Amino acid sequence: MGKSYATVSEEYQKAVEKCKRKLRDTSRRNTMAFGWYLRCEDEDGRTVWDYKAPGANNGLEMAIKEHFPILSYADFYQLAGVVAVEITGGPEIPFHPGRPDKTELPPEGRMPNATKGSDHLRDVFGHMGLSDKDIVALSGGHTLERSGFKGPWTANPLIFDNSYFKELLSGEKEGLIQLPSDKALLEDPIFRPLVEKYAADEDAFFADYADAHLKLSELG
Repeated sequence: MGKSYATVSEEYQKAVEKCKRKLRDTSRRNTMAFGWYLRCEDEDGRTVWDYKAPGANNGLEMAIKEHFPILSYADFYQLAGVVAVEITGGPEIPFHPGRPDKTELPPEGRMPNATKGSDHLRDVFGHMGLSDKDIVALSGGHTLERSGFKGPWTANPLIFDNSYFKELLSGEKEGLIQLPSDKALLEDPIFRPLVEKYAADEDAFFADYADAHLKLSELG
């Protein structure tokens, strides 16, 4: 049997589709991508991808979410993550609504420490049910991310492609960052072949990333 999903009302589903169109339109008109970071809860305990919109999109929640009060914050931020990948040239990722917002704060330590290595990555993500392939594929999401204190991982953080893996294999470059958790992907005998595979085959990366993104987005 396939996985069962929460049932939402017709009104809710229509709001999802309208919100998706609004998110796409906002991104196109501002010629900017949505920034995001992989995590399962925000500071208010909602099960979401922590959404950090750069530049002109800083008011995304106020500009868009307020028009769709029926949507949970958890669904809204997950939907923003899906649109972020799609609008910047990445794979289409299925979206299944019905996530409730949490009312209690999650425990600390749910996210990986970027200063640690491959064993730590497996410990954190493995407890979520994510495989080695999922870990490496999700790491490729750094292609859209810019660290607030160090800079981007890739030369163009507004395009979703396999450049994260290419940059990782080419070594450190001025203006781009590589954290210990990134370098651990090269040092691990199981992770490295996946890095090399995704650097050489963007289609394979897109397929595995879409699967891993969907899996992570439905952990809550």
